Amino acid sequence: LHTGKQLDGIWHTSIIVHKDEFFYSSGGITSCPPGGTLLGPPDSVVDLGNTEVTEEIFLEYLSSLGESMFRGESYNLFEHNCNTFSNEVAQFLTGRKIPSYITDLPAEVLSTPFGQALRPLLDTIQIQPPGGNIISGHNGQS
Repeated sequence: LHTGKQLDGIWHTSIIVHKDEFFYSSGGITSCPPGGTLLGPPDSVVDLGNTEVTEEIFLEYLSSLGESMFRGESYNLFEHNCNTFSNEVAQFLTGRKIPSYITDLPAEVLSTPFGQALRPLLDTIQIQPPGGNIISGHNGQS
């Protein structure tokens, strides 16, 4: 498929912290062991540094995100996706954003005639990599 631009990939991102991998998809916020989805190990890893945020505070934060900004039905491939989540969580944990070449990609795709033509179809795509555990604020676990 030719978009008129060189695209290295459509990135699915996640955050690994406190020994687990966390990501957002049309199923909501999900956790798994690192590399534990069917997507397998990552193509690349970006070290965003260390966090002072405890696991308990982090899980409370995720629970509140899952009930507000990052509910499964809020997922949108272009405007509110795994990269939006990774960027939000990275800033909460470290004060640093994820690389802009990842977050700018959807806008780059949509700026092409190809992206505009396919947008109605692409907007309906729900991405949910199998192999994780959905994190819900209602399961009573801490």
